[in-house]
Amino acid sequence: MTLRHGLGPVLAALLMLAGCTDDAPAPDAAEGTSASASSSPTPGESDADGGGTGSGPVDESGRSARTAAPPPPPPPGEGCYRLPFSDLAEPTNGREPVGCAARHDAQTFHVGSLDLVVDGHALAVDADRVVDGLDETCDRRLARHLGGTADDRRLTRLQAIWFAPTLEQADRGARWYRCDVVALAGNDRLLRLPRPRELRGILDRPAGASYGLCGTTAPGERDFRRVICARPHAWRAVSTIDLPRGRAYPGAGVVRAAGNDRCRDLVRDLVDDPLSFRFGWEWPTREQWGAGQRHGYCWAPD
Repeated sequence: MTLRHGLGPVLAALLMLAGCTDDAPAPDAAEGTSASASSSPTPGESDADGGGTGSGPVDESGRSARTAAPPPPPPPGEGCYRLPFSDLAEPTNGREPVGCAARHDAQTFHVGSLDLVVDGHALAVDADRVVDGLDETCDRRLARHLGGTADDRRLTRLQAIWFAPTLEQADRGARWYRCDVVALAGNDRLLRLPRPRELRGILDRPAGASYGLCGTTAPGERDFRRVICARPHAWRAVSTIDLPRGRAYPGAGVVRAAGNDRCRDLVRDLVDDPLSFRFGWEWPTREQWGAGQRHGYCWAPD
């Protein structure tokens, strides 16, 4: 899921905890805070385009009185960056790339060209329709980039973010956008990434498990914090469970009951002792439902 301010359940709480890329996990409500940890009974697109140059005021003869500076060139197609966590909420980014062999926590996996004309009408670069389109495009591109199944991608802490030109750059003709991938190590920090070729197709390989969603303890417990599975953890989200779709939130009791038994059965099939085990079912909150999340997470001790 693309990370952008106000646009998705993952980011809903993360941006309230904006920090840096240092390790200090804090309670995470971004993907749901309601949870149930239970014990079962014993026996019983196109290339980037910088666009054309803009023009200034026009005199009475129709000639341009002055010419604006040309737009900045598009970013590199496979750039690597060091980003503060707070940058994830911003729609623009002016940081310079670093060498991909150096320490970095964001990688560009796609650069494309914005279409700011719809049905003959010009759109601003920050219009809702443009923003929503970038969310969808970068999510779709990231799925191809990482590989894996839909469930693998829901469970990964690898997420897409995007950046577009500033309003001033767009006025000068800039039409590029860039999709980056980041790994959420905790609530307010990013994980250092390997070189781009190592990340491409990672969810099709066993190494992808280290980028999964894990927890410091059972979901719902006081000290529960989401962490990437590459960090010390005690529980792992082993699957997602789809819930009945609908516009209105059906209520915590309904969504809890909708997945609890299915999660228990799923974990029972994974453990060595099917007569004594623990599992956790975490369902979406009302806020997450409103942001589009229609699934919950099934957890087991790792």
